[in-house]
Amino acid sequence: MRLEPLRREHIRRCVEIERILFPGDSPWPAGAFHAELDAGGYYLVALTDDEQVAGYAGLAIAGVPGDWETSVHTIGVDPAYQGRGIGTALLRAVLDRADELRAPVFLEVRTDNDNAIRLYERHGFTRVGVRRRYYQPSGADAYTMKRQARAAQEVAG
Repeated sequence: MRLEPLRREHIRRCVEIERILFPGDSPWPAGAFHAELDAGGYYLVALTDDEQVAGYAGLAIAGVPGDWETSVHTIGVDPAYQGRGIGTALLRAVLDRADELRAPVFLEVRTDNDNAIRLYERHGFTRVGVRRRYYQPSGADAYTMKRQARAAQEVAG
């Protein structure tokens, strides 16, 4: 497995994975992935040895140098590849990019997604709020989570 930047030819497979993972909550269409790339987001895919997309993650970046803010907009791993550390590797890679920018990181996660919440907490995220009925059309609630910006010495250490 290796990580590399998401290319447009990967988007069809990302959309397929979205439909598997989020069938009741408006999975991202291809246009959403294209728009994120057009906006300059930092998006990665996890590729298998035979070049298949096993997972993806994206980090939106806003602000100006010295005052960046980032947000994990999406992360997903094909169920056939879950439990192999791919989601952790993708998360760490986008967090590394946020650390390079010394930016705080925000995300939303379903309140009933215990595995994802534990993963985020292990990586320094804390719950800072609840968004009622955030996911549509299911109406599921989401926690807003935040990881503080990492200073240069923290990143190096």
